[in-house]
Amino acid sequence: MLSSRTAHCLHCALLLITVFILELLTGGIKWSWWSPAAEPVEVNPWEIYGILPTFILYFLRILSFLALPQVIFNILGLSLFNTFPEKVILKGSPLLAPFLCIRVVTRGDYPDLVKKNVTRNLNLCLDVGLENFIVEVVTDKLIPGLSSFNRVREVVVPPSYSTKSGALFKARALQYCLENDVNILSDVDWIVHLDEETILTDNAIRGILNFVLDAKHQFGQGLITYANDHVVNWMTTLADSFRVADDMGKLRAQFYLFHKPYFSWKGSYVVTQVAAERKITFDNGPDGSVAEDCFFGMKAFSEGYSFNFIEGEMWEKSPFTIWDFLQQRKRWMQGIFLVVHSPVIPWRKKILLAISLYSWVTLPLTTSNVVFAYLAPIPCTPLIDFLCAFVGAMNIYMYIFGVIKSFSLHRMGPVRLIIFIIGALATIPFNIIIENIAVVWGLFGNKYHFYVVNKELKPPTTV
Repeated sequence: MLSSRTAHCLHCALLLITVFILELLTGGIKWSWWSPAAEPVEVNPWEIYGILPTFILYFLRILSFLALPQVIFNILGLSLFNTFPEKVILKGSPLLAPFLCIRVVTRGDYPDLVKKNVTRNLNLCLDVGLENFIVEVVTDKLIPGLSSFNRVREVVVPPSYSTKSGALFKARALQYCLENDVNILSDVDWIVHLDEETILTDNAIRGILNFVLDAKHQFGQGLITYANDHVVNWMTTLADSFRVADDMGKLRAQFYLFHKPYFSWKGSYVVTQVAAERKITFDNGPDGSVAEDCFFGMKAFSEGYSFNFIEGEMWEKSPFTIWDFLQQRKRWMQGIFLVVHSPVIPWRKKILLAISLYSWVTLPLTTSNVVFAYLAPIPCTPLIDFLCAFVGAMNIYMYIFGVIKSFSLHRMGPVRLIIFIIGALATIPFNIIIENIAVVWGLFGNKYHFYVVNKELKPPTTV
């Protein structure tokens, strides 16, 4: 079995080889004896296509650079820090750790799932040696039998409850927990935010304990993978391999190097200090309710709080259907759009998030480069050709690495792993189509709708 350091070095070598080969194939690096795109385009586009079409063609090409900041952060995170770390080692005794509240937010539509995962996570915490903790389930509907669990507190959000700013959906439930007459936590305690389908691992628990024992940062987040236990939908799971690489790349780079959420963060596997969370609050109005995690993170960033990456992964499942996958992406885009355009967050704090958003929003335009590069080629400087190919090559490698990280070589073997990598690469056109539909629908559709994907293979239970 490969050592952690050897596995990381092999990954770095594979990254360089992949980028180099794709640069050659696409003409980003022009070697006449190799590259099929090495010959320069012998056209004057201003004469052949006209001024306006040529301007549009160059504009579309330059739009590709909006993804460059994310690519830079991804390559930093994937290369500077070990991508295959060893088992997380506790740096202190769990008995000395501050009090932890593992908070699960649910609408209550899937009571069996909630009880099953609460039981699983609770038992794992005890197995790891965690003593000073509770599991708190925040729900819109009472979950039968849950209140009888040891170490479990059920908080039912009353239908009549409303926040001062009119927060909605998950943000409303999270804010209810912070109200003085509901909150039972002290300012020095910590909250671990999970979705109802999130599964803890022993490594994640040890990573969280190390994070709270260190206590240098008020907020933290770690890696989530989507290919554990039973895989429901292989297409969406392989497509989500990009998200795994994004966590190991961009998320780690922004937190390890700068301790700031320049590109925001996710809504699950979030660890917060109670005092800081109550200071920031989730009471951020409708604009902060569609992507409440993004708004909260950017608001905390604006107020000077620091963030760090937490070692150890948690498990979730990718959407069960293509429809849910599309709806999920649409909601994310709409929520981030509302955050970027909210006057509450200063522009100097959200400039990288805004660039990231508009690289997403302009995806239908940048996708057209694939067609126009063939139908209406234009000459570009070597630097532009190199950078365009570099962005594309890194995005392709993200799928490769995401599969390697999700389906380990030790667990799957080389043949099955190669099949999964090919499968993930085959989902790229599907992912591009879904993302394009999500962008168009999200831009022109109702932005204040919170779609919750199906969490169980059976219909939701009415309680």
